[in-house]
Amino acid sequence: MAELPARHRGRTDGARRAELNAASGAAVTILLSTYNGEKFLADQLASFAAQDFCDWRLLWRDDGSTDRTVAMMRDFAATLPQGACVESATSGPHLGAAPSFLLLLREARTDRIIAFADQDDVWLPSKLERAVAHIGRAGHRPALYCAQQYMVDEALRGLRKSAAFINPPGFPASLTQNIANGNTMVMNRAACDLVSAIPGPPGTVHDWWSYIVVSACGGEVMFDADPQILYRLHKNNLIAASPSVTARALAALDRGPGVFMTMMRRHAETLERHAARLTPGARADLAAVREGLNGTWRERLQALKNRRFRRRTVLENMLFAYWFLTG
Repeated sequence: MAELPARHRGRTDGARRAELNAASGAAVTILLSTYNGEKFLADQLASFAAQDFCDWRLLWRDDGSTDRTVAMMRDFAATLPQGACVESATSGPHLGAAPSFLLLLREARTDRIIAFADQDDVWLPSKLERAVAHIGRAGHRPALYCAQQYMVDEALRGLRKSAAFINPPGFPASLTQNIANGNTMVMNRAACDLVSAIPGPPGTVHDWWSYIVVSACGGEVMFDADPQILYRLHKNNLIAASPSVTARALAALDRGPGVFMTMMRRHAETLERHAARLTPGARADLAAVREGLNGTWRERLQALKNRRFRRRTVLENMLFAYWFLTG
């Protein structure tokens, strides 16, 4: 395993952990959707158990596994107090990752803080503690926390940070790019209620849609530049396998604008149907984007003049502008 900075190596003082949890007054529900994850699942489960903030419960749903995943989850539950690891009653049928996670989110409709987790990563010991501290600063306002990641190989080697985000998160930037990686994302109850109330369009992913909804409805999006997870890259997880900006841009250029522009239209159309929930500013921004998507290149160019309608880097923005003008 890669050598972590000292601040990420965790504490073993149980009294200190109890003190932190009592002071926070906030319990966390971890949502985990599993699917044929036996190869890496044990590491992730162990990282839950090693959290400095230990006032959590795990709500999980299996999405049709054919390996030992379900048995491993039930064995893990047996090591915890009753109610600390709960299998969803919907466990079994294969729905796909996004529908499975959104189903879990609806089941956790009364829980105060929700953390999404992937089955093949490893959380650093401070992950929940840090997220809860950030979320607590928002008070009753909808809040979504996400963070950078340490990217590693299958054997948890080769520690390196994921790409940083220079521009502030928010809307309408959320329509152009997802910065809220689901494996780092934590939301408070107010944010969860917003996401549950506005079902995402076909083809979306739960983390991107959550970021879009929370930012458009006036919530606070908190991006933590201090990585809190080991994001394991392997052959079945290729989203971040090319971390450089140039590599991502070339891959996007090769794919073409079709999928990207289709999802932008779907996201914008879905938000339009729920416009009453959006802030006045977001409604105005959305109207400009929709006018551009449905208009001539002049209307599209006008939409691009909004400096908040941007992706992360100059190169990515050049490609985005070309796609938006022509796609």
